[in-house]
Amino acid sequence: MEMKFVKSFGKFSMVALIVSMCVGCSSTKRLAVNMVGNALSKGGETWSSDEDPQLVREAMPFSLKLVESLLAESPKHEGLLFTAASGFTQYAYAFVQMDAERLEQTDFEKGLEMKARARKLFIRGRDYGLKGLNARHKGFEEAFRESPDAAILMTDKEDVRMLYWTAVAWAASISIDKTNMEAIGDLPYVSLLIDRALELDPEWDHGSLQSFMITFATSRQDLEMAPEEAARLYYSRALELSHGYQAGVHVALAESVAIPNQNKAEFKALMDKALEVDVNKRVEWRLLNILMQRRAQWLLSRQDELFF
Repeated sequence: MEMKFVKSFGKFSMVALIVSMCVGCSSTKRLAVNMVGNALSKGGETWSSDEDPQLVREAMPFSLKLVESLLAESPKHEGLLFTAASGFTQYAYAFVQMDAERLEQTDFEKGLEMKARARKLFIRGRDYGLKGLNARHKGFEEAFRESPDAAILMTDKEDVRMLYWTAVAWAASISIDKTNMEAIGDLPYVSLLIDRALELDPEWDHGSLQSFMITFATSRQDLEMAPEEAARLYYSRALELSHGYQAGVHVALAESVAIPNQNKAEFKALMDKALEVDVNKRVEWRLLNILMQRRAQWLLSRQDELFF
């Protein structure tokens, strides 16, 4: 599943200092928390432009727990809820799920354990996303469970980023355990979230919505066209909106269409395109592109297993 690394987490050491200085003065502490939350939601390129995935891997858990500690003080802060929703989802995919998939090749049981952990992290991200939507639209979370078709109309263009991350986290929590029929029953919720985002702002974030739909379209039976045809259309649109600078777009089509179709020639062509992306051309996507190119190399190394 292709996803974006958001530009956040940039000022955590200063956050910790401010909050620690404000212990015992609740009004000042709340003010500091809200100020930091606002800064985090605006973000910076410190994380997304990093060229060292291992450094990011080691730093993210502390950052995420700090966000949760800030949310304990200001549970309805929209910026912090967005940071938690996107952060837990990204960490689960990039540094838990992908590791689990590699580990399965040598230690199947431990790989399954890591996948179970990833699923819990995805669910945490999903829940923060729902809380974020609820913070902007009182009663949304409960209404979405009871009358989703009506509740989704409460959202507006300002909600697109939260709709996206909630949908990504929810879809990931389902796809990582395809034997869980109860979870699979939640797919219509994901469809409503992502369809609403596409309706409100189809060009949001240089094709992030279309990149997600490359994979998600293949799991849907409610589209007006064949799932593969839809995936290819979303692939073309994602390429156009990202100007070809995102490796994950090619990886997504390879995993969702080329491998299931056992089209080895198309798979290799897509992997070549992914690896040709210059990770330094758009520094704000550097970390994501490095991770997706590593995934492409891993998939190429498994051709004998993937194609029969």
